[in-house]
Amino acid sequence: MENNLFDFGMIGLGTMGRNLLLNMADHGFKVIGFDTDPGKAKLLETSATPGTRVKGMNTLAEMVQQLQPPRKIMMLVPAGKPVDDVIRSLLPLVSPGDIIIDGGNSHYTDTLRRVNEVREKGFHFMGIGISGGEHGARTGPSIMPGGDIQAYEQVKPILEAVSAKVNGSACVAHLGKGAAGHYVKMVHNGIEYAIMQLISETYQLLHSGKGLSNDALHKVYKSWNEGELQSYLVEITRDIFMQPDDKTPGRLVDRILDKAGAKGTGKWTSQDSMDLGIPVPVIDIAVSLRDLSAVKEERVQASALYKSATHEIEVPNEVFINQLADALYFSMIVCYAQGLALLYKASSELKMDIPLPEVVRIWRGGCIIRSAMLDLFYKAFTENPKLPNLLLDKQVAGILQARKHHMVSVILHATQTGFPVAALMNSLCYLEAYRSEFLPTNLIQAQRDYFGAHTYQRVDMPGIFHTDWGSYDN
Repeated sequence: MENNLFDFGMIGLGTMGRNLLLNMADHGFKVIGFDTDPGKAKLLETSATPGTRVKGMNTLAEMVQQLQPPRKIMMLVPAGKPVDDVIRSLLPLVSPGDIIIDGGNSHYTDTLRRVNEVREKGFHFMGIGISGGEHGARTGPSIMPGGDIQAYEQVKPILEAVSAKVNGSACVAHLGKGAAGHYVKMVHNGIEYAIMQLISETYQLLHSGKGLSNDALHKVYKSWNEGELQSYLVEITRDIFMQPDDKTPGRLVDRILDKAGAKGTGKWTSQDSMDLGIPVPVIDIAVSLRDLSAVKEERVQASALYKSATHEIEVPNEVFINQLADALYFSMIVCYAQGLALLYKASSELKMDIPLPEVVRIWRGGCIIRSAMLDLFYKAFTENPKLPNLLLDKQVAGILQARKHHMVSVILHATQTGFPVAALMNSLCYLEAYRSEFLPTNLIQAQRDYFGAHTYQRVDMPGIFHTDWGSYDN
């Protein structure tokens, strides 16, 4: 009977859940899935590769009964209440020692709560981040598990088999205690927000500032993707410019409304970075600019009120494209550095023990933020796993210093011609502040002590001080 049981179960057979199961089946695992929509359960079966063992079910109890103990069950359902609802439905059906996995984009605080609640009932619970979109789920995603190490060892062979591979190395690793998997995925998504914003700013400068056509833009991003800027997000940007519109003549990108959507994970990264006192301004501004894009009607009114038209950037195309490539490379390094600095702090403050070299290693393939520069970061963290910020690595510092003059030139061109490049600006300002031995914060401390008696420290003697400000003759 046992030979007829399935190795892995999935709750939620949307695109991601279905493709991940089919990926497992292609690697020789027997898989079964459940969805309340009978059509999705049927689609799972009809999409399977001939000769693989794949089954779709319409009742949760039947699926659980057909799983090999200890059962391995993943949920891929929307974050929040739906996850709690599924767990509540699942607990009466499973046995002690079974493994329940949340593979969605849950906030790490919810994952921590669920880990404790499920463990008290005798079951294992893991939060796993999965990146790569529907194509990655089918062909090899980057997988970010954390938490219960015993449970991880049980699912490790399956996860390693289906994950992306870079130089034969599986893009999956145990990333720490508690909710570490979902925390790493949250920061991954924050970096994703930032890189997308940076690329969009380069697009506006080239398209509106230099008048490049979609064909010309395609050539620029194609060239960039063949060099040091090689990355998934630059690659898809290259392709977007060639996509025809199926409803009107022309290219689709020109017909898309400039209002961005968001699922909330970028916002969580900003919020949690502030809780831990780690600045991630490129991520912050990327979140804010998505929010700003949403007030389209107000922006239309403001454009008429202020009548401040943008102007052509009067720099030869070849020169400006070269400057912009360096600026984008500079800024991408900075936004990765901010996200990884947040993981460094969270690792100790939240007692997650996140191995940064492994995080960087598994981001090199399968995930949305994969890029050639991650090899550089992997080298930096392998040499110094306790590196608090990538900007302290000598090789990274040399790269940024060599490109800084082009970064400054791009920002000058953009501000003089009326183009908003907040993410590019924040990248430069972050480095300038981070490398500053002195910041004007002494004045802020004086102001705080003046109006609120918040005290201050001195540069010339130890201790905490307060002054009765204003006790002098004006």
